[in-house]
Parts: sequence; C-alpha cells; structure tokens
Amino acid sequence: MPGKLAALEEIEKQESVPEFWTDREKAAQTEKRKSALMGDVNRFKRACSPVDDAEVLLELAREEGAAEQEAEIESLIEKGEENLEDLELSVVLSGENDPKSAIVTINAGAGGTESQDWAEMLLRMYLRYCDARGWETQISDYQAGDEAGAKNVTFLVDGQYAYGYLKAENGIHRLVRISPFDASKRRHTSFASVFVYPQVDDDISIEIDEKDLRIDVYRASGAGGQKVNKTSSAVRITHIPTGIVVQCQNERSQFKNKDVAFKVLRARLRELEQSKQDEEKKQVESSKMRIDFGSQIRSYVLHPYKLVKDHRTGFEKGNANAVLNGDLQGFMKAFLMLGKK
Repeated sequence: MPGKLAALEEIEKQESVPEFWTDREKAAQTEKRKSALMGDVNRFKRACSPVDDAEVLLELAREEGAAEQEAEIESLIEKGEENLEDLELSVVLSGENDPKSAIVTINAGAGGTESQDWAEMLLRMYLRYCDARGWETQISDYQAGDEAGAKNVTFLVDGQYAYGYLKAENGIHRLVRISPFDASKRRHTSFASVFVYPQVDDDISIEIDEKDLRIDVYRASGAGGQKVNKTSSAVRITHIPTGIVVQCQNERSQFKNKDVAFKVLRARLRELEQSKQDEEKKQVESSKMRIDFGSQIRSYVLHPYKLVKDHRTGFEKGNANAVLNGDLQGFMKAFLMLGKK
C-alpha cells in the first residue's frame, strides 16, 4: 500500500504542472491509472474501518463496562475480516486484464428445455452476484429457449476487477435436479457453458478491416416490447477471418445495437490475439470442452441432497439456494488463491 500511495502522490505532482494537460492522450491514461490506484486505496481504508471502530468500542466497553456492545464488536470484526479477504483477492488479481470490466457469455448445452432453463438460472445467479458487488450489467444479446430459458445470452459487466473475479467461472456448469418440465418428476442432469472475456479499453487499438466483416440487420425477437420488433434494429456482425459472430438486439436503436456489438467483437478479437501469445489464455481456450458429462468445473446438486461443489478446488457449499442467488465469492476466492499456491 505505501507504494501505491507514493504513486498517487507522484501523479498529483504531475497534475500540478500545466504542461501535463497539453498531451491529452497521456493525461487520460494517467488519470485512468490514478482512478485505479484510488480504488485500491479506498478498498484498503474500507477494510480497516470496521476494525478501527471495533477497537474504539472495545476501549469504551473496558472503561464503562458496557457488555451489551460485545455483539456489535464481534459484528465489526467479522466485517473487517470479510473486507480484508476481499483486499487479499485484489492483491492476487495482478494480471494485466484483471482490473477490467468483463463480457460474459452463457450457452445452453445439449438437452433442450432443461439446459436452456439452466442457462437462465445461471444468468440470474450472475446478475445477482454483480448487483451485490455494485457492478452495472447490461444484457447485449439474449436468444430465448424454445419453451423456457435461454439458448445463449451475452451480458456486459462494468466494474473494477469484474474480469479478475468472473474469470473463475470459465467452464462447464452442471445441474442435477428433479425436472419441473418432467410430468414423471424424474431426476435430470443439465449442462451450460460460461466464458468470460475482458472488455477492451478505448485506448487500446484493435484493427478491424471492414472488408472482413459481414453486417446483417434484422427484427429483434423475444421480450423487448412491440416497438423493438417493428423495425430492423437488431445487428449481427460476422468477422469472416476468425468466424466470430456477435449480435445485439436489446436496444431499440440500430446504431446503439451496432455500437454494443462492435464492443463485444473488439473484446473477442483482443482475447483471441492474446491467447496466441499468453499461455494462460491458451489454457482458458483449451478448456472449452464439449458441454457434456465429465467436463464440468462445478456441480450444482438439488436432488437427492443439496450441494454445490467446485471440482477444481474442492470448495463446496451446502446452501445451494444461496449460491443460485449469487453467493459465489467463496468459490471465486478458492479458485483465485489456488493459482497462487
């Protein structure tokens, strides 16, 4: 932390010099660096704050003998421990892309309605997790299932270290439950894949040749209101050399849909390029196994017992309902810390 405080002081010295602002591009990059440093410093202060408050209350209790403050002191200490764990993870997240926002894609596996409903459940789980962390989310593409759920969905997550945390979710997720779609109430196993990409910064140039693109517009389908479906506002972009296809249909404006689709395409292309140079990214790409038995990273069992277990780390949680409501921090921490052992 002293090093980051020193870096902040150095930036503030640079800002005090009038010439600093003449190079707008350099100034913007420096301000972005300052914002990231301020985020780290504020997290440290928040982590320490409950412990400091607990010390004050403890001293007060010793002087006045206020035993009723014991519960409040214990609560503050627990909160401080949680904050320090979060701070510890931010130190672990030292990769180039870890501080960035993220793009998440969920694809239903084989199994029709069962897997499509599972993909929808995963979407809800991640949106709740992001909301609890204060991250903003935007669904850029949603392909509804034939009867229920979603065939595939892509959403953007804006928040510091969103990619660093959510990359722990890359892989195949398996659900075991009594099917609500089976009249005989039999147990079913469903699969869905989750893949996470870092959002590309605006100051990073990704060259996209227009002749390499095929851009199609069409009428949006699914939920979105009648006005969405009356015009050809949805946009699909195909990058011919790589075969990457991205689409967006959630905005009513074709221009806005095209802008979001390009944002996703740039992120996918940057991830593809880095995967060729970065061994870690190669391993992520190679983990994209068939969405089927034997390839899952995590199992969510709702019958005959309730348990969520991560097969990479061994971390498990018996309160499956809490996990499906967004309680994922334990799984992410176990995965991130595993890479540092």
